[in-house]
Formats: sequence, C-alpha cells, structure tokens
Amino acid sequence: MPLASYQTQVPVVVDDAKCIADKGCTVCVDVCPLDVLRISDMTGKAYMAYDECWYCMPCEADCPTGAVTVNIPYLLR
Repeated sequence: MPLASYQTQVPVVVDDAKCIADKGCTVCVDVCPLDVLRISDMTGKAYMAYDECWYCMPCEADCPTGAVTVNIPYLLR
C-alpha cells in the first residue's frame, strides 16, 4: 500500500493543536488494529497514513486529549 504524501479527506482526522504525539504520546497509533495511523517525521503529530479505516473508533476513544475524530460515513451510522 502506498503512503499518503499529502493530506486528503480521510475518516480519521487529528487536530494538530491538541495532538501531543510530539511529546511522546502514541496511544492512537498503538490501539489501531489496522495500523493505519502514523506519527509524522516532519511535524511529530499523528496522521492517517492509509485510508483503510474500519471505523472501530478506539483511536478516538483512547486519545487522552481528544485530538482524534473518526468521521463515520452517513450510510454506516
């Protein structure tokens, strides 16, 4: 699978202002069962590297700062 080289509309959105991955937090990356979240080498913040989300939501539920939002498509709600 190719890595995303630019930001697109993806199901998992991380608020950079709230994300503390640059301080060592990797909770969202660790709890993702599909391993689609990564920590950016450039910004030090979390982002969605692969668009393969199952909408299981542990990344959003376990984020200590509430920086992660999972946008569930209307037809899956």
